[in-house]
Amino acid sequence: MTDLEFNKNEDQLKQLVYQLRTKEKKTKLGGGEKKIDEQHQKGKLTARERIAYLIDKNSEFQEIGLFAGEGMYKDVGGCPSAGVITGIGHVEGRLCMIVANDATVKAGAWFPITAKKNLRAQEIAMENRLPVIYLVDSAGVFLPMQDEIFPDKEHFGRQFRNNARMSSMGIIQVAAIMGSCVAGGAYLPIMSDEAMIVDKTGSIFLAGSYLVKAAIGEDIDNETLGGATTHCEISGVTDNKFPNDQACLDYIRSLFKKFGHQEKAGFDRVAPTPPAEKSEGIYGLFPSDRAKPYDTMEVIKRLVDNSAFDEYKALYGKTLICGTARIDGWAIGIVANQRKVVKTKKGEMQMGGVIYSDAADKAARFIMNCNQRKIPLLFLQDVSGFMVGSKAEHGGIIKDGAKMVNAMANSTVPKFTIIMGNSYGAGNYAMCGKAYDPRFIYAWPTAQIAVMSGASAAKTLLQIRVNTLKSQGQQITKEEEEKLLKEITDRYNEQLSPYYAASRLWVDGIIDPSETRKIISLSIEAANHAPVEKFNVGVIQT
Repeated sequence: MTDLEFNKNEDQLKQLVYQLRTKEKKTKLGGGEKKIDEQHQKGKLTARERIAYLIDKNSEFQEIGLFAGEGMYKDVGGCPSAGVITGIGHVEGRLCMIVANDATVKAGAWFPITAKKNLRAQEIAMENRLPVIYLVDSAGVFLPMQDEIFPDKEHFGRQFRNNARMSSMGIIQVAAIMGSCVAGGAYLPIMSDEAMIVDKTGSIFLAGSYLVKAAIGEDIDNETLGGATTHCEISGVTDNKFPNDQACLDYIRSLFKKFGHQEKAGFDRVAPTPPAEKSEGIYGLFPSDRAKPYDTMEVIKRLVDNSAFDEYKALYGKTLICGTARIDGWAIGIVANQRKVVKTKKGEMQMGGVIYSDAADKAARFIMNCNQRKIPLLFLQDVSGFMVGSKAEHGGIIKDGAKMVNAMANSTVPKFTIIMGNSYGAGNYAMCGKAYDPRFIYAWPTAQIAVMSGASAAKTLLQIRVNTLKSQGQQITKEEEEKLLKEITDRYNEQLSPYYAASRLWVDGIIDPSETRKIISLSIEAANHAPVEKFNVGVIQT
């Protein structure tokens, strides 16, 4: 790669990272400055201020789902960050999942994406055996969309089932009622191990004063109905009340000081060393033109400790790179798509980013080895899919692909996925896409996720549209066809965007490539809280 190409790549990726930072800053304002001021006037901290106060000083909060709801529900003013903030952070040195309703966004009301995000947070806690802290401040279900959030298996009620399941699993849950807590949502804090409430600002009831008046004709104010005094001194529903947010959060920290320690998985870690090749060098290596090849090994060298990588079967199945390394001291097995064109011993040229039979066969064996040795797995995706055509089919590509998917799907060591570039079709699946339970999955700003590339999909969709028009007796001119192609391409490209994926929680977040090491390290630390089950690959095609 020439210096000119390197600089061009670097400029473009840095611009994408700048756009990411700008979006992050805007999204973190939630409902906006005015709504933030309203919270302060009530004597309340905002959700983000509560989290910042709660976590250990000089520690970081790894947010999950920042862009959930991005661009959605525009007809009702949007729902930034799905109206709830979720992520992992340290409290008194213990890593935990924190879930905090953002009252600046529609009073913390639950939209369909809010339920999905809460369930993702609980899923992470359950998979990794992390304690959960709920900071409750929500007006309940967003009624105009109740049919999309209330009755189904993956809707609002599933969180209470999860509360019960986590309790039976021995996962600690504590809750603080710091604002409204209404209707079915009232069960979340009360199904936790301990429930605190902030005096005068916190309230909890199955039905508010207006609904009580309408239902049974009783006149009563919300504070008398379900305030801190009522529930700490009369009903016994909550355990302790506190004069303000800070005192309540201090109490949570005091609880965490005394918790006993749980059994861990025991993943290997040594003193970390930085990569010999600087992580920022990734910016220049990643092509601005995604069709251009590049050497993924150079990216790996900028992610792993001392840039040291022990490659597995380096001379075989070369469109997938497999091997072991360390990231921030943690032992890790890496499966990565090689994006440069490679040549087999038989003289066959293989396209980068495509999974061939030999590569799938190699990856399956490597994944099984990592399970045998209790080494977590990292998948680095830049994949166009599996090889197609008569030669690939006759060579058993489906059989070998199934073998890789089987090994990956049954893997019991934790899996982590970073989508660096393309993530298309069955390649997304084989490289541990969202459907295959990665403990955490993140995308770079360069990621594209879809069943196929934009160009291929647009041409296919155009042909379907043109043929439909012709079958209806309509003729289409060349100019109309080009206009139609542009419309289809633009719409499909919007769906390819990593922000489109992040808004729907297909990924847990979009990250700066230079922060990949830090995020993977924290992810392995979280996964280390859950002992690994015995690995059984089941029946595989040989």
